[in-house]
Amino acid sequence: MSEMKENIIVFSVEDDSIYRKLIHYKIGLNEAVKIESFPDAKSLLKETYRVPNILILDLNLPDLGGLELVSKFQEILPNCYIIVLSSQEKIETVIDVLKSGVYDYIVKDDFALDRLWNTVNNAIKQIINNHDLIEKKSTSSFTFDKYIKGSCAEIKELFLLLEKTVNNNIPVEITGETGSGKELVAKAIHYNSPKKHKPFIALNVAAFPKELIESELFGYEKGAFTNAIQQKLGKLEEANGGTLFLDEISEMDVAMQVKLLRAIQEMEISRIGSNKIIKLNFRIIIASHKNLLKEVKDGRFREDLYYRLLGMKIELPPLRKRGNDIIILANYFLEDYCKQNKVKNKSISEQAKELLLKYKFPGNVRELKAIIETAYILSEDDTINVEDIRINQNMFFEELLPQKLTLEDYTIKIIAHHLKKNKNNVLKTAKELDIGKTTIYRFIKEGKLSIK
Repeated sequence: MSEMKENIIVFSVEDDSIYRKLIHYKIGLNEAVKIESFPDAKSLLKETYRVPNILILDLNLPDLGGLELVSKFQEILPNCYIIVLSSQEKIETVIDVLKSGVYDYIVKDDFALDRLWNTVNNAIKQIINNHDLIEKKSTSSFTFDKYIKGSCAEIKELFLLLEKTVNNNIPVEITGETGSGKELVAKAIHYNSPKKHKPFIALNVAAFPKELIESELFGYEKGAFTNAIQQKLGKLEEANGGTLFLDEISEMDVAMQVKLLRAIQEMEISRIGSNKIIKLNFRIIIASHKNLLKEVKDGRFREDLYYRLLGMKIELPPLRKRGNDIIILANYFLEDYCKQNKVKNKSISEQAKELLLKYKFPGNVRELKAIIETAYILSEDDTINVEDIRINQNMFFEELLPQKLTLEDYTIKIIAHHLKKNKNNVLKTAKELDIGKTTIYRFIKEGKLSIK
């Protein structure tokens, strides 16, 4: 078993200061470990973008506890080994926590630290074994991370799946929500394949009216129709020897689907206005945010074309399900923006990171990139703060609606959010919300709203 080049990162959260020091000392005896300790869930949440390998979690923290606590960290650290420490010995509690998928549950007693030592070391062995497995399956020629940034479990699985696509000519179907990075995945396949020195040609079918898509795909000869003042090569011909990526293929007109099917079956085309046969050899990758099989059943996509394109299927997770990849990508986009524009780099504040992690990103990676670039322009110093992050504030309402709250409760939560964003500036908050400042002061006086 080889050793990982980097330390195993262990985060420990424990509100008892003495016990916290004991855990830190005990686990820190392992030279392969870099351990950091936190007194509560809030302080830990600020650092989770760094993605620990192991999390030692006290089940009864002052600010958050129980299964809600476990669930929270499973959501934002999906690939982390979570070890729960608790003074609760009730068998029902133990069973519920273990069922939630944690690595182990240790009851605090005289032998807890010894058991914790053994459990952490067993987890480390599994982490290193998994690392070795990935290293063996990967080769230096695969540079998928040049195109796809992230470290969540879904992205690591994606890399392993991509390796199976690069040394063959099988069609690939990439599915995922709009903005999730389908073209980047297609590029990662092409530029790691034997065709990497040949053309990569992309066409977004949805971007063209159905009357123009044929000329875009097949090209035309000079004089083939009005305004055809010179010869034009189509995307199929441009992709010869390389890869053709057809994005949003589900938007293609059914009549055009017939012509595409024949072209990829015969691997030959004729330009519009010519009878000359042009032989082709390209790989095809398709993408859609729709379910193509459902489109077939509903009569909007040809069954014969569907089965001709059927091959390796890759499904991309939406950004909201990728946990701390949001921060990894945000830092990458920020650095890239600064490099491209030759401007000084900036950092993202902890509060801004928290806001990004809470947001649902309906526009996925594409939206995050736009948000970060806009935030850089809006920020007035070396740090991007909450007020620089321009996002859809409706997300906060969506999170509140399932709760059983009164109208006043909703009002207080909305005011509290804006007060925090405005650094407790009551006048600015009242103006933003179009309410009287006396309303805010009344809630504060009644103890329903606090300024921290």
